[in-house]
Amino acid sequence: MDSAKASSGRIVALDVLRGLAVAGMILVTSPGSWDRAYAPLKHAAWRGWTPADLVFPTFLFCVGMAIGLSVPRLRAGEGASAALWLKIARRTALLIALGLALNALPSFDLAHLRIPGILQRIGLCYALASAICILPARAQAGGALRLNLGVVVLAALALLVGYWALLTFTPVPGFGPDRWDSQGALPAFIDRAVFTIPHLWPYGTTEGVGVTYDPEGLLSTLPATVNVLLGAVAAAFLARAGEGREGQGRIVAALLGLGAALIVVGLALDPIVPVNKRIWTPSFALFSSGASLVALIGLHLVLKARAARRAAWPLKVLGGNAILAFVASQVLGACAGLTVQHRTGAPDLTPQGFGFETAQRLTADPYLASFLCALAILALIIAAIAPLDRRGIHLRL
Repeated sequence: MDSAKASSGRIVALDVLRGLAVAGMILVTSPGSWDRAYAPLKHAAWRGWTPADLVFPTFLFCVGMAIGLSVPRLRAGEGASAALWLKIARRTALLIALGLALNALPSFDLAHLRIPGILQRIGLCYALASAICILPARAQAGGALRLNLGVVVLAALALLVGYWALLTFTPVPGFGPDRWDSQGALPAFIDRAVFTIPHLWPYGTTEGVGVTYDPEGLLSTLPATVNVLLGAVAAAFLARAGEGREGQGRIVAALLGLGAALIVVGLALDPIVPVNKRIWTPSFALFSSGASLVALIGLHLVLKARAARRAAWPLKVLGGNAILAFVASQVLGACAGLTVQHRTGAPDLTPQGFGFETAQRLTADPYLASFLCALAILALIIAAIAPLDRRGIHLRL
């Protein structure tokens, strides 16, 4: 890993947005009781969306922003260098390996190890988006590379249309074409065939059937890459806005309008192409990218105020060490269900259960108690990594 300092307002906005996504992940995955979590912190069962469904797409959008900001740092000829692509391959492999290690916790039952996962998807999307953004990049007069926005946008459209065509026209054995349900959809079928059921997310079930899909599956990684590509496009435009005040307001307004348009288009497609995070439908990719872009522009504007930057410090801490914060939350989550005390006449005590029981002494509302547990985990992780932020240390794979 290496360290880097965030010194510009643009990077601070990226760190805060990324921190917002990580905070959302922690709040969603760390309730005191899964049965007593607020509805916005639960994922949609299948079709539709909740605020929780926008968390991971926003993180992917931030990955794309980092790619978009890194392209201009490359010089002519570096885009095809073996050293660069070895670095990209190394990062991809480390993300996948780390994701598998986290999935193995706490029992390391390899016979039922979930192979897909959040970090695995980030790694694959990062590798594919890097190729799309870097290989066609063009050298500017000074020798630095510049994102070829036309190629990136066309690639995003091709991924969306191609994925829609695959789901619509490919006949799934035993089910036929044009299936968008949790059992018969092409992405679900491919995941069962490639990974096999024991290695899929154990909660990706169809009623009366059992495990049938994985929300971070193989084929749905293609439309998820669109969120990364649109993040790269947004970063490129914001970078140009930062080059001078002339036209800055126009670029920011255009990006805000684009974000709103993506939201409208994504939701308008729902009757034809259902908005669905579980198989990352094209409508969901557009809608969630638009939501991330609107959030980015909102932060870009709000963080111009010093008071807002101070208030956003906890999010900046998370965003500056996002992978570390995520890994910490996953380790804590894996330990949350371990039995620490056997009790007679009552459920065995676990760290999660202890936290929930403690929170219930503070409030009679079980939903609030459950949320307080998630807030406590979030505060603990921020406090643990804050010293790194104070020293300007931002760990990257």
